[in-house]
Amino acid sequence: MLTQLTAAETAAKLRSREVGAVEVAQAHLDRIARLDPEFKAFLTVHPERTLAEAEAAQKRIDAGEAGPLTGVPIAIKDNVSTEGVPTTCASNVLKGYVPPYDATVVSRLREAGLVSLGKTNLDEFAMGTSGENSAFQVTKNPWGRDLVPGGSSSGSAAAVAGELAPLSLGSDTGGSIRMPAALCGIVGYKPTYGRVSRYGLVAFGSSLDQIGPFGRTVEDAALLAEAVSGYDPLDSTSLDVPPVSTEALKDGNVRGLRIALPRQFMGEAIQSGVREALEAALDVLRREGAEVSEIDLPSVAVGVTTYYIIAPAEASSNLARFDGIRYGGQVEGDGHIGVVASTRGGLFGHEVKLRIMVGTYALSAGYYDAYYNRAQQVRAVMAAEFETAFQEFDLVVSPASPIVAFPVGGLSQDPLALKLLDLCTIPANMGGFPSLSIPCGYADDLPVGMLLNGPVGQDERLLQAAYAIERALPWGYRRPPMP
Repeated sequence: MLTQLTAAETAAKLRSREVGAVEVAQAHLDRIARLDPEFKAFLTVHPERTLAEAEAAQKRIDAGEAGPLTGVPIAIKDNVSTEGVPTTCASNVLKGYVPPYDATVVSRLREAGLVSLGKTNLDEFAMGTSGENSAFQVTKNPWGRDLVPGGSSSGSAAAVAGELAPLSLGSDTGGSIRMPAALCGIVGYKPTYGRVSRYGLVAFGSSLDQIGPFGRTVEDAALLAEAVSGYDPLDSTSLDVPPVSTEALKDGNVRGLRIALPRQFMGEAIQSGVREALEAALDVLRREGAEVSEIDLPSVAVGVTTYYIIAPAEASSNLARFDGIRYGGQVEGDGHIGVVASTRGGLFGHEVKLRIMVGTYALSAGYYDAYYNRAQQVRAVMAAEFETAFQEFDLVVSPASPIVAFPVGGLSQDPLALKLLDLCTIPANMGGFPSLSIPCGYADDLPVGMLLNGPVGQDERLLQAAYAIERALPWGYRRPPMP
């Protein structure tokens, strides 16, 4: 089936003319029509636009002008601006909003000839760990219709795992690509902060947010990163460096890799089955010649606490514009203050309001130094600890998620437990370094993700190591039990 191919396999068949771009696009549209009413991965699907883009891609292929991913379908998280296509952030405050411009990553997808299938569901404004906070629907994990896919990029992960799309884009503020990748058994990659433009990404935490790819293999994720990365003058935080290169992706070797395993990421918070799967994977790498050493990173013990001061503070600032007057929808009220209160109270969901209140409090007079400023100081210590580790080791490894996919509603009464699931993923956003989750085994017959972290700016080295590790492990991508 065409929908079961990886992106690299699909691209190869397109270039060899074994299949046509329209045929590939239609196969995915048909599968979306059949299965997405159950998965609920997509908020918007646009078949006519998709087929028109596929026809244009086929012309490029026929003219010998195809790039590495020309004609390959892709799904896009619905907090990334798409001209002429709704961008709602899964929030009632932006319901019906149609942007007049494309995000830089979307423009680059078009330049590369990828074919957009539609926009995917997410936790409202990308705030959530489980994928249950959308204002419109709850996405289901293809590994179990009663299981969460992880968040906030829930729809993007479920679309790739459910074979509704070979590739997708998500955004990652504290683990929102890597967490759902782990729970859905696919690859999720957060590049170095600034390697991929944030222009056109609806901001949550501006110093933490990063757009990145989902794929079924490291190669797929790397090819997509190559297509969308690179300097962008429209983004003041963009790094003036070349796009991520896949030229030497397959040249790496597990033998000689120096891998650090922080003790703080293997404690009681980690489910026993997840710990056992990661340890079994590391044993394989040892046999292949990797050097695995335990280390201490003391600051990560307060990483979640630190993150949940900084991220809500930035969210409070970024979402202030949605007041019923300047941006977004409006709910009538008594005067200016009444309109603002009615709009924000009525159109924001519970999790968004909670984070805005926490962030506003942390930034308020008398508390700024005690909370926000102190959190930034801890953030600097955490980044320095990882930088020191990277001077001695090639990778810092941990579970991507402390637990496997859990039932919808299973942790809804324990919001603290949900937030603690970000334990392993948060440091990469705090330090800005690249991080990637790959399948490394199974617990209770559900996927376990291994998190690979590398030095700032060394995305190519991280991807090369991840590709070698993926090939060395006997548990690669496996299809979920679905039609």
